[in-house]
Amino acid sequence: MIPSIRQAFNASFSKEKYQAFLDDLNSHHPGDIEFRVAETAIYVPKDFKNKMLEACEHIVDILVSPGFKENTAAAIPAGLTVPNEDAHTNFIAFDFGICVNEAGEYEPQLIEMQGFPSLFGYEVLLDDVFSKHFPPPPGFSSYLGGLDRESYSKVLKELILGSHDPAEVILLEIFPHQQKTRIDFYCTSEIAGIPVVCLTELTREGKKLFYEKDGKKLQVKRIYNRVIFDELFQQSEEVKKKGQLFFEDLEVEWCPHPNWFYRISKYTIPFIKHPFVPPTWFLHEVKELPADLQNYVLKPLFSFAGQGVVIDITPADIEKIKDPENWILQRKVKYADVIETPDIPAKAEIRIFYFWKNGDPRPFPANNLGRLSKGKMIGVRYNKDKEWVGGSFCYFEK
Repeated sequence: MIPSIRQAFNASFSKEKYQAFLDDLNSHHPGDIEFRVAETAIYVPKDFKNKMLEACEHIVDILVSPGFKENTAAAIPAGLTVPNEDAHTNFIAFDFGICVNEAGEYEPQLIEMQGFPSLFGYEVLLDDVFSKHFPPPPGFSSYLGGLDRESYSKVLKELILGSHDPAEVILLEIFPHQQKTRIDFYCTSEIAGIPVVCLTELTREGKKLFYEKDGKKLQVKRIYNRVIFDELFQQSEEVKKKGQLFFEDLEVEWCPHPNWFYRISKYTIPFIKHPFVPPTWFLHEVKELPADLQNYVLKPLFSFAGQGVVIDITPADIEKIKDPENWILQRKVKYADVIETPDIPAKAEIRIFYFWKNGDPRPFPANNLGRLSKGKMIGVRYNKDKEWVGGSFCYFEK
């Protein structure tokens, strides 16, 4: 995106330097990075960064509006409402594609958003290691909102712990040590000083939850939640039965509360009107299909990681859908071939992390991740056997 920086990086790049970077990165938690790590960071000019933040702030205006909870009451699927919802989420992730408009200019376009954690801990490690092997240009940082490594880690720890001792807070996931994102769990555990606990390890006594550590039974007073219900309902009956604790009235705080996964999601996008948000409608509210249906994409509301998305839509695809209220129709965006690589250019997505302290009127930008792709969709499964693709992050011009 900044030609001089890209040309200088590519000219100095070697497979040996890349391998040394990977070896260093993997040495921190050997064997726990299962996804492909891209060869390069994304170098983002100030004007493009500001466009993304402008779109984020416009969306935040909607999230803090008095009627937001009422407007998103139907976002939570029937039977999945978790009790004791708080005033707001502590975390939001905004996904933007780096796109090209009709004038040939780069612009961000919102692809998705989540009121849910992302790789908040891993990105600290990635920046630490990458910058050792490929130092960023002066005046560039991966952090946002005036934060640096120290202040970012401090805020993240404070948000996860709340007012509790680390021994009373857990990172909760389903079989966390088998997850492809487990590297983030371990990095987060180091930052916040909390244990990584599997859902199956929890026990309940009345309204209290407990886990065991070093032979001691400890009460769980706050949960940094990484469980996604889509995945929970694909588990065995025994695990699903354990998952019913989500829907009980318990003496525990959630960070973030699971309801925010649905309230701030694809469900929210039809409410947003902004130049950097593609026009989006709930499918059941579309009275007449667009004549240029090939320029739209069909997305299920309640799926994760791109599953179920229909890219090349036909009227027959829409006729098959029995629950149109659970789908959105979204105008396609044109990803830019923005990252020059040794063979063909790569496309990219940028995820902006927002943090929201309890009691604050608004959340604020904090950090990011990036993903490079040469496939039809962004994501590991669409980029097998390719180079200069995979997980990455941005250096933003200050």
